[in-house]
Amino acid sequence: MDLPFIVATLTRRGLLTPGRPIRVASQLNALRRWGWSLAGELRQAAARDPGRTAVVDEQGATLTYQQLLDRSERLARSMRAGLGVQSGDRIGVLCRNHHGLIEAVVAAMLLGADAVLVNTGLSAAQLATVAEEQRLRVLVHDAEFAERLLGFPADVHRVDERRQEQLIAGALPGEQLQPPDRDGRTIVLTSGTTGAPKGARRPTPNGFGPLVSIIDRIPLHVRDTVLIAAPIFHTWGYAALQVAFALRATVVLHRRFDPAATLAALTDRSCDALFAVPVMLQRLMEAPAPERRPPLKVVAVSGSALPGGLATAFMDRYGDVVYNLYGSTEVSWASIAGPADLRQAATTAGRPPHGTRLEILDDAGQPVPSGQVGRIFVGNEMLFEGYTSGAARERHDGLLDTGDLGRVDADGLLFVDGRADDMIVSGGENVFPSEVEDLIARLPQVREVAVIGVPDADYGQRLAAFLALHPGEQLDPEAVREYVRHYLARFSVPRDVIFVKYLPRNATGKVLSRELRRYYG
Repeated sequence: MDLPFIVATLTRRGLLTPGRPIRVASQLNALRRWGWSLAGELRQAAARDPGRTAVVDEQGATLTYQQLLDRSERLARSMRAGLGVQSGDRIGVLCRNHHGLIEAVVAAMLLGADAVLVNTGLSAAQLATVAEEQRLRVLVHDAEFAERLLGFPADVHRVDERRQEQLIAGALPGEQLQPPDRDGRTIVLTSGTTGAPKGARRPTPNGFGPLVSIIDRIPLHVRDTVLIAAPIFHTWGYAALQVAFALRATVVLHRRFDPAATLAALTDRSCDALFAVPVMLQRLMEAPAPERRPPLKVVAVSGSALPGGLATAFMDRYGDVVYNLYGSTEVSWASIAGPADLRQAATTAGRPPHGTRLEILDDAGQPVPSGQVGRIFVGNEMLFEGYTSGAARERHDGLLDTGDLGRVDADGLLFVDGRADDMIVSGGENVFPSEVEDLIARLPQVREVAVIGVPDADYGQRLAAFLALHPGEQLDPEAVREYVRHYLARFSVPRDVIFVKYLPRNATGKVLSRELRRYYG
């Protein structure tokens, strides 16, 4: 990434604002010695703005950057002295959004250990599998998960919230921590909707490039106040935390997402930005509009597709503030759609940010014409380093396969048609469930919808639509089919229209298709 672009972007977002020389020098030294990991970002923020509030959560904890760093260092020393954690070990973190999660991840990195972010929605059996496959030495967890850990491997040290506080309070004075001999990695568990979780090793940024790619397109600024509603164990929530620390922002956290509490916090805390997943925007739209509109400048969403019309409806109520980032654990980001893009085409994934390559390729690895559907390949500075199992993703000329199908229109806007393995062939025709979902979601009676492919004796596969309606609303299955038939080809009409109370989702808001398929036995 070219230096003039980096300097211009950092200046625009306030990162090059002059400060006290001794603090600026200390800040730069922290980055030089500790790099751009979460631990390095916390150190540079504490060096430049030690007294600025770093984290606020709903249980009353308010920590400055210096306090957060001190607690993380004390935890790291106690983990090394009391639990024997060394460079190269792995520390699992099974926590909701609160300061304890941050302290555990930073402590791991200060020691050169890998932090494994564990999905809070995993079952007891899945947690035991994660412990074995990821070779955990320690698991830091919230107290609420204690029962789910009864069958956990006995050789893994378990640290609940009470024990974590004891380790921090009881840390013995010692030499100042030095940069470890290896960088601690962040391992994110992926594939939570279709099968056993896989560990994906996330790279450590090696400069300002990744940050600049994001804040060039999403107008976040130094010392903003940011509410991170997306789970931090998810790639998007973790990325939000990295960006916030780089900007020396104040981070507001709630353990669980609640629409009313979120709206109140956005106003009471004068939040400049909200990081969320799309289903959270749906829930905010269902909540009564607040008397005062929150002073939001940015609502950044990622993690799953935006349902048709949601972005424009949200912006009609809260202003043109929605930024939709399309990416994945494996590729980090691929494209970003700003408010103008979403006003132009509500379902677009936008355009690649600076420094990102995006190609639509056919099965032979050749580019397809504009407007034609193909496989989405992405290249940037933050492509993942591979799965911890040793499995890999297909690469082509420095680009990584996202596993998604999509197209780029004549205006350069990307549209994602869905996962390659979600596309069905019905009677010889390729059908994308997401297109049908977007259409049905526009019906005013529909609260949420999922469309999947199911086996069919005559056509090979057919579409089944699962609809959850708003309270008091009614729809006739044939009316839904006729509505789709009016706008789409006949092979896109779902022959099965099933009404449910709600759609099964994982902790990041993605619909669990495997749960819907159980309807068919």
